[in-house]
Parts: sequence; structure tokens; C-alpha cells
Amino acid sequence: METSDTTHASTSHPDPAQADPTRGPRPTDPRHVGLTRPARLALAVLRIGFGLTFLWAFFDKLLALGFATGRDEEGNVDRFGDAAWINDGSPTEGFLTFGADGPFEEFYNSIAGDAWADWLFMVGLICIGVALTLGVAMRVAAASGALLYVLMWTVVLPPENNPVIDDHLLSAVALVVLALTCAGDTWGLGRWWGHTSVVQGNPVLR
Repeated sequence: METSDTTHASTSHPDPAQADPTRGPRPTDPRHVGLTRPARLALAVLRIGFGLTFLWAFFDKLLALGFATGRDEEGNVDRFGDAAWINDGSPTEGFLTFGADGPFEEFYNSIAGDAWADWLFMVGLICIGVALTLGVAMRVAAASGALLYVLMWTVVLPPENNPVIDDHLLSAVALVVLALTCAGDTWGLGRWWGHTSVVQGNPVLR
């Protein structure tokens, strides 16, 4: 009788964390040992912030919304104009042609505006942005995003305000931290994603 009551109690009152995969990890998950709920929430906010940053960069270059793309040196804005990728503008040409400086300047000048470079850059932005925002495929997204940040760091060397460190390298490290702490499990679809058959068979997609 006691066993029956215990079983009934466990089925009537499920663990909230198990019932809702967006609420966060189980306290016993070894990947989250030492992380308090406020810490997990802070990491989730950081993850979403990075995700929206990548998404915004994608849409600004896709449509020339007048922030980093579609604005000339005098401040004139031409939204949805010739600079937009949808209008055959290049998302890499301007920066890699005129912004590159340092030991890799000639290399970046040589690929500026190439179709493969534009496509690789834009596909990277949208995929990384979606993955980070939703909290899925965090390992791949973090690795890809960190690589992109490091490549952007190499475009201008040394950095303008520091002989070595700048926001690109710090952002790369932050993305790695997000992946290592399973930041997609809180306020994201990370736990649900981790239980799908595709990820179960390919843990690297976690």
C-alpha cells in the first residue's frame, strides 16, 4: 500500500523541470553543478543577446537597414538600396576592402566581395543567430560563432584600442562558455533538442 501511494504521488506531482524543458536543467545534471538559477538565467540572457546580435547583423546586411549597411560617410541613409544583399550588394566587400589592416590585409582584400565569401558569411550569421536565440545546437553554434569572431579579429591587427585583446576575442570566449554550461537549456529549447533522435545519435549537435 505504501509503495502504491508513493507511485501515485510521483505521477501526480511531476518534477516541474521535467515537465517544462524551457525552465532549466535538473539540479542533478552534472553539467550544471555549481550553477545557481540566477546564474543560469544570466547565461540565458547572454545567449539570447548574442543570438539577436547575429540576427540583426544578418538582416541589416540583407536589407540595408541603415545601421552598419546602407549609410554613407556623411550619414545619409539608403534603406533597401543598392547596399542590400537582396539588391546584389556585397556584405563583405566594403569592410574587407577598406577596413582590413595588418598582416592579413592582402588576403582579405583578395576575397572581398567574392560570392562564396558573401554566402558563407551570411549563412553563418543567420544559422548562428537562430541557434543561439533558440538555444539549440549550441556546440556547433558556439564553435562557428567563436571562429567567426576570431576571423573578424584578424581583419584589423593590432586592435585599435589594445595591442592584443578586443571585443571579438572576448565574445569568442563567451560563446564557448555558453556552450560548456548548456546555456540553451534555460529559456531555450536546449533540453528538448538534446532528447531528439538526431542529437542522441550525433552528440556533437547538442
